[in-house]
Amino acid sequence: MNDSPIGIDWEAARAINRDNWEDRVPLHEEAYGISDLDDPEHLTGVIRNDLAAVEPFLPGGTVSGLDVCHLQCHIGTDTLSLARAGARVTGVDFSPGALESAANLAERLGIEATWVETDVLEARAAVNGDFDLVYTSIGTITWLPDLDRWAAQVAGLLRAGGTFYIRDGHPVLYAVDEHADGLQLRYPYFGNGQAQVWDDESTYAGDGKVAHSRTYQWAHPISEILNSLIGAGLEILRVDEDKTLPWRFGRRMVEVPDGFAWPESERDLLPCTYTIIARKAGR
Repeated sequence: MNDSPIGIDWEAARAINRDNWEDRVPLHEEAYGISDLDDPEHLTGVIRNDLAAVEPFLPGGTVSGLDVCHLQCHIGTDTLSLARAGARVTGVDFSPGALESAANLAERLGIEATWVETDVLEARAAVNGDFDLVYTSIGTITWLPDLDRWAAQVAGLLRAGGTFYIRDGHPVLYAVDEHADGLQLRYPYFGNGQAQVWDDESTYAGDGKVAHSRTYQWAHPISEILNSLIGAGLEILRVDEDKTLPWRFGRRMVEVPDGFAWPESERDLLPCTYTIIARKAGR
């Protein structure tokens, strides 16, 4: 990464990031193990984790029968797992290749789903209807420069009384030097509106390399994330932090039953993920 954040126009950054995510599609089709979804009982590990967290806050304690909008859905494996759990699903992403992959997978599995290609920061205008649950999970909002605008989309997509759920990499984790021999801070925890510039041919899944290696991401502290949702009119119901990730962030991470974690002697020193559950006022 370039250690000096830069200012870049959002549309330019978005286009460069989309090229990178387009390159990831065939790599992730292989690395995600989507053949596992041929088992009609299979749910992804991400969804098994997230349903356990969010369902106690949903009507009837289940996602079954609810309208769910999955923001930044990528190739749709988690979206289709939500459908397998009984939800009526709409997947939203800015990558046409990812949505084509998702639609092909849904057709092969015989799962009904709606797919919408749009920038997540314009989701309310692009997506029809409103939802009982707006869901986003793992590796999402660092790609966005404006969380107030993002939170406004979330609130706009929710119907009265609807629930929002996010689990994502913790901002403290993203401040750590992933290549250091120990836990060492390197990158900003607090954002200043400027983008962090990454140049990396690898992706978080599999061994393949992308042709468009440059990406732009933005730092957002926990306070900014929470305040953006509060500012959009949502009530925060629960906040959690956890010690594991579903992908290997740094080479020193070790595999554990539910993903990856720092070596045991360091595991209590910093969080790897956060989870926020919020609700829109109403019924």
